[in-house]
Amino acid sequence: MNLGIENKVAFVTGGANGIGAATCTLLAREGAKVVVSDIDLERAQAHAEAIRGDGGQAIALRTDVADEGSVRAAFADAVAQWGTVDILVNNAGFTRDMRIHRMSVDDWDAVVDVILKGAFLCTREATALMAKAGWGRVVNISSRAHLGNPGQGNYSAAKAGLIGFTKAMALEHGRHHITVNAVAPGIIGTDAVLNLPHYPKIREAAEKNTPIPRIGEPQDVASAIAFLASAHTGYITGEVLHVTGGRY
Repeated sequence: MNLGIENKVAFVTGGANGIGAATCTLLAREGAKVVVSDIDLERAQAHAEAIRGDGGQAIALRTDVADEGSVRAAFADAVAQWGTVDILVNNAGFTRDMRIHRMSVDDWDAVVDVILKGAFLCTREATALMAKAGWGRVVNISSRAHLGNPGQGNYSAAKAGLIGFTKAMALEHGRHHITVNAVAPGIIGTDAVLNLPHYPKIREAAEKNTPIPRIGEPQDVASAIAFLASAHTGYITGEVLHVTGGRY
């Protein structure tokens, strides 16, 4: 399918690895101009170079999504390079898992700030540009964890909050023909998951308990993101697309 995003500018946070990197690669192959946004500039630069080597258009920008000044500077650089931002993928996030009685305020704030505050700061910048153009796509990366996972109070709360934020932004920005949707992945075989010491047990449980009996791949999620970012989804907004192999 031609996604209709040729020469659209896509800003992908956490774009240097995992789901973000797969999304950058796919959007670039569909003709988008991709901003690989990540706090790790070296990895972002390496991935942007790989995209360019594959014939795509990409730049790398260091962005601390939890810092207002860093976000504003990154968007200013993207606009200076390519004139606007048409597609935003709020993908940046990480886990810091532990039971609540052991969780510090720093553990809570670090996870919630990157996932939820980061989405707020980036969406505020992006939708101002999209409203001027009368077109835009925002895709927020939630998680099946929004349903609640033990030991993930901070992460589950942030990912659930991201769904509420998605629905509120869909209502706010529809009049500008900006759609705002969320993707909620299940267990995905990113480097962070594959390198866990108990990964064999995770894989075994996924193969046993998931209707589609395998761990998801980053490309599975990237395909869902690309669909919601496409020109074909102008009447879909405020939705949550689960990419879990059927596991809820």
